Amino acid sequence: MNSKLVKSVAAVCLPLSLLLGCAGANNDNKDGAIENAPASYGPLPSAAQLNWHEMETYCLIHFTPTTFENKEWGYGDASPSIFNPAHFDAGQIAVAARSAGFRGLVSVAKHHDGFCLFPTKATDYNISKSPWRDGKGDMVKEFMEATRKQGMQFGAYCSAWDRNDPAYGTPEYVQHYRQELTDLYSNYGPLFISWHDGANGGDGYYGGAKEKRIIDRSVYYNWPSIWEITRKLQPGAVIFSDIGPDVRWVGNERGMAGETCWATFTPVGPEGKNPAPGFVDDRFLTTGQRDGKYWIPAECDVPLRPGWFYHPDQDDKVKSPDQLFDLYLQSVGRGACLNLGLSPNTEGLLHNNDVASLKAFGDKLNKTFADNLAKDAVFTASNIRDKNDKDFGTAKLTDDDRYSYWATDDKETKPELTIDLKESKRFNIIRLRENIKLGQRLDSVVIEQWQSDQWQPLASATSIGSTRLIRLPAFITTQKLRLHFFAPVCIALSDIGLFAEAPADYTAINKTRQSVGHEGWKTIAGSASAGGSRAALAFDGDKNTFWQTAAGSLPQQITIDLGGVKELKAFSWLPRQDSKPEGLISKYIFETSTDGKQWTTSAEGEFSNITANPVEQYVPLKKNVEARFIRLQATAVSGTGNAPAIITIAELNVF
Repeated sequence: MNSKLVKSVAAVCLPLSLLLGCAGANNDNKDGAIENAPASYGPLPSAAQLNWHEMETYCLIHFTPTTFENKEWGYGDASPSIFNPAHFDAGQIAVAARSAGFRGLVSVAKHHDGFCLFPTKATDYNISKSPWRDGKGDMVKEFMEATRKQGMQFGAYCSAWDRNDPAYGTPEYVQHYRQELTDLYSNYGPLFISWHDGANGGDGYYGGAKEKRIIDRSVYYNWPSIWEITRKLQPGAVIFSDIGPDVRWVGNERGMAGETCWATFTPVGPEGKNPAPGFVDDRFLTTGQRDGKYWIPAECDVPLRPGWFYHPDQDDKVKSPDQLFDLYLQSVGRGACLNLGLSPNTEGLLHNNDVASLKAFGDKLNKTFADNLAKDAVFTASNIRDKNDKDFGTAKLTDDDRYSYWATDDKETKPELTIDLKESKRFNIIRLRENIKLGQRLDSVVIEQWQSDQWQPLASATSIGSTRLIRLPAFITTQKLRLHFFAPVCIALSDIGLFAEAPADYTAINKTRQSVGHEGWKTIAGSASAGGSRAALAFDGDKNTFWQTAAGSLPQQITIDLGGVKELKAFSWLPRQDSKPEGLISKYIFETSTDGKQWTTSAEGEFSNITANPVEQYVPLKKNVEARFIRLQATAVSGTGNAPAIITIAELNVF
């Protein structure tokens, strides 16, 4: 990017407080109506953030021409004519989400391909140019209406990166983007969230230029000016990006927060530079920071399927209700919110497998948390603030009010609480909540159970916050629990719950595609391995092992003799599963041969979003081929535009 462009967008590095829009800082959100209420502690949530915390779960809907291309990221060159879902039904999607207990839907109004699902003058690449609804439709509006009909809240995501707009990379495009946001903020009622991705700049169609455009993410969009538009037109919406300013990305697309996950966070850019979406020091995204300057809690995003967009080959890979419940415990149960990706098919509907899993998850959620076994328990606290049971007593712990609370005197920062259930009860989940209007106060809790006439260790947890769900390794049966709390100030605990996890009423889905297997496979010349890394690890059937090429060898590829001629329809590559980013293929060529001498390119393209979502990449071939030899070559790896230094393969399969 040239210096003139940088100066025209943002002349100086903006202060952090302006970039964050001053959200999540200390505010006047005190329980002042109660005499002698505890003083607040640290950063406090805004009203919009409180609403977000109370929602706990919502869904993000990916549906653009990319769906019809069977890709994960569109290149920006798809004709609007392919976008014509014959049986689109926003109501079917909203009902399915609501059946799972989700409280909001977020429409991907524009993804990186640049196609807007709403009519706008900011770009010609929008839904009015498609044949759907004879060019008179507004899919964002239909999603919004269906969402509200189900009693859920509505949000929007408009990608800052646009692989179609010929002006991308210039100041003119930034004005296009602001107009798109203004249209979304002005025409669809109140939004609960404005969602922003960190992906910015790279290869694209760009009106036919077909080139790579790299922008300075720290200044190009002038994010503070964009946040000002949001605050003015949608004051009740939280703003999500990997730096906030209201909600931060958790740092992965696996749907899991850290075992310790603070709602407080201080964004900084790489090497101390000005932070911006897609330009942040990511070390504390997953855990937050106990001494963070702002209230910026984490969102855990994860797709229901392996990919964010619909792919027919993933119909048998929908997450099960039990998997979704695990994710709920590791997101909502750690003070974050769960954002589950839904992906309509080319008909404009959720697949039956998706609908069934969502419904069974909702049923399991409802059954599990329907009966709080601590509801009628006898609580004995080591201290109650001002000896005032009416305002600060333990009865507040089971009154179903997130903001009434048991509080201790200011000097009592390590109180104890005994729970007598009156009779032995069986459970495996413990729920704790703080009154976060007074800040995140508790550092940790240690829990004991009464067994064999003595107190025995049971569980512990850190960073309680808005919700903490502790799932025990196994069900226990006991009559009494004792909790030891630790905080730098007096505590304000609003909820205690004990629950027995319900089984999911669900039938597993049978697999619909079969690998040819690895029997007889062997690597041949041209597959250079790193020291100690056997090439056979690339097809040993173990996703936890991986093969790594020798550093610097070119080309970076693996060549395999299948042991006989096979008819091939597709191949798949599974990236390394140890969460490390090295050697992740972002662009590839897949070749086939019958004799190992004459080669045909059977597939080529990109593995989109591979660092954040390193799931199996299934690629149908251009046409069915007969082959004995296959070769996968990397032409680029994630995070660098240079020739790949190494590549890694956990599993390579053909179908």
